[in-house]
Amino acid sequence: MADEKRLTFMGHLQELRSCLSRSVIALLIALPISFFLARYIFDFLTRPAPGVELIYTEVAEMLGTYIKITLYAALVLTLPYIVYLAVMFIRPALTRKERTYLYILLPSVFLLFITGAAFSYFVMLPPALKFLLTFGGDIAQPMIKVGNYVSVLTKLIFWTGIVFEIPLVMFFLAKIGILKPEWLSKYRKVSYIIAFILGGIITPTMDPINQTLVAGPIIILYEVGILLAKIARRKKKTEETT
Repeated sequence: MADEKRLTFMGHLQELRSCLSRSVIALLIALPISFFLARYIFDFLTRPAPGVELIYTEVAEMLGTYIKITLYAALVLTLPYIVYLAVMFIRPALTRKERTYLYILLPSVFLLFITGAAFSYFVMLPPALKFLLTFGGDIAQPMIKVGNYVSVLTKLIFWTGIVFEIPLVMFFLAKIGILKPEWLSKYRKVSYIIAFILGGIITPTMDPINQTLVAGPIIILYEVGILLAKIARRKKKTEETT
């Protein structure tokens, strides 16, 4: 029995290594495509701040910025495949019903990520950039480095997309019985504090306006997650009684 468990454990390690290797290969394949698209992505990123002239002060800064955009684009392009590999890895540990739930919810992963990224780009960024670029304008004129600008925007857009997955994760964990809505409601105040901490980490500054722009949606998503967790728990109890 011990040898069997050891072989099973080693098999999991082999499968994990295989998933990681295939993810890296997928990223490498996506890099040339992403490098070609980097110019168009760069133009897209500059639209929320019209009239702002970006500069670079280091020899390799522009190249480094292009590489950063390329890496983020490659990650987004390969995200569906990486999620698929992750699902295939955890699939054996799930029951038939849990697998069904996972397959049904899988398309929502990409939809919510795109929704979060769009929310960040169209709703959060315009007022945030306007505040940051005009604050103290009577004292000094902004000269924004291209590397800093791209870093701030890609970080905000990417992590907002990730944050929008919160309700889906909470629903799935409640559906398979790992999370309870009562526990989520009990620690609601703690989650609010964490939301503002995340807001400070994701946004480029610690000012309360930009923190609230990020923390507000996180709190709303958490409350939506609690509601979905209650629905999932209610359905699970109904299925168990029938």
